[in-house]
Amino acid sequence: MSESKKADNKAEELVGKVKETVGRTVGNEKLEAEGRAEQGKANVKQAGEKIKDAFKS
Repeated sequence: MSESKKADNKAEELVGKVKETVGRTVGNEKLEAEGRAEQGKANVKQAGEKIKDAFKS
């Protein structure tokens, strides 16, 4: 996986964690769910890149 994609996916995951935490702290369920969704999307992207890397080797 290219380093820039790896960093982008990790950054997206961190933004999702922050949104989830802030949403939980202030009682905003929509923001909390949005954060969980972003984390899930980032994890799927990371898994897809790992699969690509496995087939390149």
